Amino acid sequence: MNLSGSLGRRREQITIRLDPESIQYFKKMAEETGISYQNLIDLYLKDCARGQRRLLIKWLKAGWGFA
Repeated sequence: MNLSGSLGRRREQITIRLDPESIQYFKKMAEETGISYQNLIDLYLKDCARGQRRLLIKWLKAGWGFA
């Protein structure tokens, strides 16, 4: 992935809830790469959006949650 120009752009601040396992994954990657975990999450989401990736989610009958 080409990072040039990605890290210096203006960002919109939001609040998002992530599970601890996901946060730990990106924090470990941040230590390995020297890129902040917030930027890594942003880069990953941007890559998903550009590639128009879709999650395959099987919703449970009861409503909230997924399998």
